[in-house]
Amino acid sequence: MNEKAPPLVGVLAVQGAFSKHCQKLKRLGIPSIAVRTSGALRRIDALILPGGESTTMTRLLRTSGLYNAVQQFARSKPTLGTCAGCILLSAATTGTADVEPMGIIDITVQRNAYGSQLDSFITELDWNNRKTEAVFIRAPKIIDVGPDVAVLIRYNGDPVLVRQGPAIACSFHPELSPAADIHELFVNSIIKQ
Repeated sequence: MNEKAPPLVGVLAVQGAFSKHCQKLKRLGIPSIAVRTSGALRRIDALILPGGESTTMTRLLRTSGLYNAVQQFARSKPTLGTCAGCILLSAATTGTADVEPMGIIDITVQRNAYGSQLDSFITELDWNNRKTEAVFIRAPKIIDVGPDVAVLIRYNGDPVLVRQGPAIACSFHPELSPAADIHELFVNSIIKQ
């Protein structure tokens, strides 16, 4: 019997908490690599854009020449954006002119809307008839959702986990919670491609 190899997931490694995503994927038995070049993008089946600082990530993607390659990848292959990655995947942002959203998911995002570093918090969210822990650190708020965007989880009425086509974005940091349910959702979406 020929068993299909697991997908290879790339984690953008220009800035942010990329190593925590790699650890979470390893726990699920999914191989991953750090993506720092466009050559690495050609090797992978899916991509994670981690949290970090969105203006810094935009600048580093531009100066490294990776911005257009990552944008092209995310237009057609499974991509997960967490926190700053959510901002990058959005169609529009408020709060700064220094972030260049890629227009992958039809959402408008307000940077740092849940407060400063000191306002960071952990909460439980209702999802699929169970609770999942969510870590919010200088988190963006999704303030507008286009008609083709599915809202998967809300917090206080606001979308915090959304999906459009092969792209998923969340306002929080699933790599920092003990559960792996958001990563499992992403891996399942890759396998179904």
